[in-house]
Amino acid sequence: MSTLLPADRLLRNARLVLPDRIALGHLRIEDGRIAALLSHDSVLPPEPGEIDLGGRFLAPGFIDLHIHGALRRDTMEAEAGAFATIARHHARGGTTSLALTTITAPTEDILAVLRAVQAYRNSPAADGAQVLGVHIEGPYFSREKPGAHRIELIRHPERAEWEQFLAFRQVITQLTIAPELPGALAAIEAFAGRGIRVSGGHSDAWDEDAAAGFAHGMRQATHTFNCMSAARRRGPYRVAGLLEFVLSEPEILCEVIADGRHVSPTLLRMLYQAKGPDGIALITDATAGAGLAEEEHFHLADIDCVVRDGVGLTADGKALAGSVATMNRVVRGMIEYAGVPLVEAVRMATLNPARALGLEGRKGVLASGADADLVVFDDELQVQRVLVAGRSLW
Repeated sequence: MSTLLPADRLLRNARLVLPDRIALGHLRIEDGRIAALLSHDSVLPPEPGEIDLGGRFLAPGFIDLHIHGALRRDTMEAEAGAFATIARHHARGGTTSLALTTITAPTEDILAVLRAVQAYRNSPAADGAQVLGVHIEGPYFSREKPGAHRIELIRHPERAEWEQFLAFRQVITQLTIAPELPGALAAIEAFAGRGIRVSGGHSDAWDEDAAAGFAHGMRQATHTFNCMSAARRRGPYRVAGLLEFVLSEPEILCEVIADGRHVSPTLLRMLYQAKGPDGIALITDATAGAGLAEEEHFHLADIDCVVRDGVGLTADGKALAGSVATMNRVVRGMIEYAGVPLVEAVRMATLNPARALGLEGRKGVLASGADADLVVFDDELQVQRVLVAGRSLW
């Protein structure tokens, strides 16, 4: 990463990716925010520090709601150096804001992450994506759907524990929980009541369990299709699971990892047909294997994992261990595998997650007054430049 450049500047000759269309034009930045969008035929004399983008795409910076690590560093280290490495690596894929995500762990380990992120947000590294907070993924899972999480640490939500987490409510962006667990509904209501996004995931819920979670404030689904129940028989009858519930409920935002490995093209197309462009949030769920070469090993807590076939797997090959993707890869994947228009795929990585976090108007859109968190990419979705608060990172 290079020395940061001045925050006030003009970006010329771009294809501006707006929520509903692509427009030729220019964008002006002042004091770290977008000051104006200008039409391509505006007469603008040369300005010091301006950048000519040569017709490349200019979009809002990507927002990753669910990310564990990169380059062998992990959120669970609860250490500023790890956070900075993760934020720098994923900025190279166009991510300008992210939520560091925990795994199933002892109470004190999760609290350590919350404390460390709280401190880190006050003095972040200047050359990476902004850390918005912490997505608590685990420990409140079904033992039937553990994924790569340690099954012996999975537990039911107990008020005495989750109230300790809520002491850091300003830091928590999201809680993933299986709504069918004893005590889950009280936890869902408590977190949602404090403005924290509650997401159903790692769940073996029946239809009525999912509906109860929704009634108490669950409004999101964690890595849709992965580690969640689907339609099955109960006695002689076919009953929906969490998957069918979230596909059918318009108010549920569905995360998805569109890396071409976690979810097949047919399932991505089905998700798009069910939820439309406003009901999907693209995520990476990237682990410490992100940025490593094929067959290199890394760890998810104390679980040995390997990068293989463009994804993270447990070393025995029996379970997925998150992705190794950056956000530009999953945006491209939604376009290539599901046939989604670029404008809509970008919306799934920008405006939709911004809305989920209550940041609409500030992030996730090219509009006057919004943060100048921006990504420049070419026709192949290769990232050419990233700006956070108007400053070029590289």
